[in-house]
Amino acid sequence: MDERSPDSRHLYDLEFPSPAVAGADGDGPVLIHALEGYADAGHAVALAATHLREALDSELVATFDADELIDYRSRRPTISFSGEEFDGIDMHKLTVHAVRDNAGVPFLLLDGPEPDLRWEQFTAAIIRLAERFDVSQVVGLNSIPMAVPHTRPASITAHGNDAAALGDLNRWGNPMKLPASVSMLLELRLGEAGYHTAGLSAHVPHYLAQANYPSASAALLHAISQVTGLDLPVAALENAAEQMREQIDGEVASNTEVASVVASLENQYDAYMRAKDEQVSLLAADQEVPSGEELGAEFEKFLAEHAAQADRPDQSDDDHHGE
Repeated sequence: MDERSPDSRHLYDLEFPSPAVAGADGDGPVLIHALEGYADAGHAVALAATHLREALDSELVATFDADELIDYRSRRPTISFSGEEFDGIDMHKLTVHAVRDNAGVPFLLLDGPEPDLRWEQFTAAIIRLAERFDVSQVVGLNSIPMAVPHTRPASITAHGNDAAALGDLNRWGNPMKLPASVSMLLELRLGEAGYHTAGLSAHVPHYLAQANYPSASAALLHAISQVTGLDLPVAALENAAEQMREQIDGEVASNTEVASVVASLENQYDAYMRAKDEQVSLLAADQEVPSGEELGAEFEKFLAEHAAQADRPDQSDDDHHGE
């Protein structure tokens, strides 16, 4: 391989012995990269990656040197304070795990924060790992805020160099110039290196971009299964999505202004679905699109209270309202 940096091999430490990742027929594993940060609206990518590691059997394969890749001033780690002294810190972790799906088929999962630094060295390191483990296919996960309502199924837009694998998933269809991300660069460089690549972008309601949105995470896992054939668990994410939907529906029902904006988004979404065969783009709709600010102000208090209750489950309602 024509390495882009002689130092790329020093960005990570491999576990020894390495877990077995070859399939029963000797097939190489799929590599899924799920990097948090730039394109992770609704924390859908992080939720999906965490769910895969926790719901399935997984073994650590490689750990990247976060000190070489992360700018801690832009994304500061969380440190805990006892009231008298600092007693722990949650440092950023960027890792590769070998995971086995419901049928026991192994795949590789790269997850953690998107690197701030050394992008080309990082992608060269991933290519080295892909070569080492004879990776057969590469799939990247993203989630983006869109003018879509939470009352409709989370949708996916796909791209990549293997049209057959993408099947009937939605495509963007139009040339664009975009601010780059490491996920995009990985797809580009791995494609240049000869790998079959795919990128899956979940659409998250723009007014819920800062909240956990498991519906988009479940949609990503369904799309991965469609593109790769992996048998992935989604029930827990779908249950969490249903609970989230009920909470948001309750807030919408109690606020006529919010209900009006959501109804407008529903009409736009339904019109798009009817015109889908005409290649109408949600990104270029001619009709007026409600801004995130219109819903953001209304949902901010609701989401903050929901997050506080999740963090403090033992606190009584009276204590909460008395703050």
